[in-house]
Amino acid sequence: MQREEVLEHALHVLERKGIASTTLEMVAKEADYPLAEIRQFWPDSEALLYDALRYLSSQVDVWRRQLMLDEELTPEQKLLKRYHALTECVSNQRYPGCLFIAACTFYPDAAHPIHQLADQQKKAAWEYTHELLTQMEVDDPTMVAHQMELVLEGCLSKLLVKRSQADIDTARTLAEDILRFALCRTGGALT
Repeated sequence: MQREEVLEHALHVLERKGIASTTLEMVAKEADYPLAEIRQFWPDSEALLYDALRYLSSQVDVWRRQLMLDEELTPEQKLLKRYHALTECVSNQRYPGCLFIAACTFYPDAAHPIHQLADQQKKAAWEYTHELLTQMEVDDPTMVAHQMELVLEGCLSKLLVKRSQADIDTARTLAEDILRFALCRTGGALT
């Protein structure tokens, strides 16, 4: 079994059981892989969590880069594509984006490597949003990026608890409203 396969199984367990409850034994059982061999790579749950989040982070980064290069989508569609991805995840009983929010909560010390990794992913999300808003030439892309990321993080936080498609739909509508308002302000309609 490849390391990536074990990390994929670890993500499934983390999404279902949460950061505090996930153990190496659970991951070994989920992956149908000997615990002793898992311990060769990850001596404890924290080491596995760090690698699993790093693995997830790289997947998200690749997904964002592919979207940025997709010339068939408008910047607005690229911004809202995250809500489509969340819908797909929820329909498959997956909640991967929530793990970064949970990691910052579970490891509140900003100097902790897991907190830093999760924070890097949140910054990368903000930069993605800011870049697309800049392409759209909205008025004050920095403020609008903060607003949109706040909506997204709120959605992810609610998914940690409720795991409801309705919350994704509400967040998407709010993000669309923020974009419309920003575009109206750019066009001078609100002056």
